[in-house]
Amino acid sequence: MKKALFVWGGWEGHEPQKGVALFAPFLEQQGYEVEISDTLDAYLDEAKMQALDLVVPTWTMGTITAEQEQGLLKAVRNGVGVAGWHGTMGDSFRNNTEYQFMVGGQWVAHPGNVIDYRVNIVKHDDPIMQGLEDFAIHSEQYYMHVDPNNEVLATTTFSGAHAFWLTGNTMPVVWKKHYGQGRVFYSSLGHVAQDFSTPEVRTIMQRGMLWASR
Repeated sequence: MKKALFVWGGWEGHEPQKGVALFAPFLEQQGYEVEISDTLDAYLDEAKMQALDLVVPTWTMGTITAEQEQGLLKAVRNGVGVAGWHGTMGDSFRNNTEYQFMVGGQWVAHPGNVIDYRVNIVKHDDPIMQGLEDFAIHSEQYYMHVDPNNEVLATTTFSGAHAFWLTGNTMPVVWKKHYGQGRVFYSSLGHVAQDFSTPEVRTIMQRGMLWASR
């Protein structure tokens, strides 16, 4: 049986516990044994971490100790998959650049806050995106610093309505990559749990978790 670990906490505005409640049952339905923790100390048990197939970090902002961070990063380098969404993975620990290196990006702005925008699928033949078409969403449009090594699956284009100097700028929204031997999946969608009621947003995250899993 595959094993997955959710670790949730940090800023409550991203509804981390509700996000876990959405996706933990999905993984259980896929045959995973799921553990849920509300402490970053979960990363300190090396034997448990190395036995996992997937970690789903669900923690916005806050701080992480060097030992906690290394517990997570070492597991991923050794082949444990990691997958997450929005600020619960892409804006977790602002002072920890190695964590950001693993993720492949870091949030820096969402001009206009919650707005209407479009997500454009750029890799229709990828299994994560197969059968999906471009779609509209009402949420935060993330502007991020991103790793050029990411394999980008979906993008968004800024209109410039809320930051004129971004007019026409195309930004990655969904990507996958490796960190050591581990697979990394990230989607900047999912500001609050309600965003996952958009079928494409939920499907992308579900497939991304399965792809990332060892």
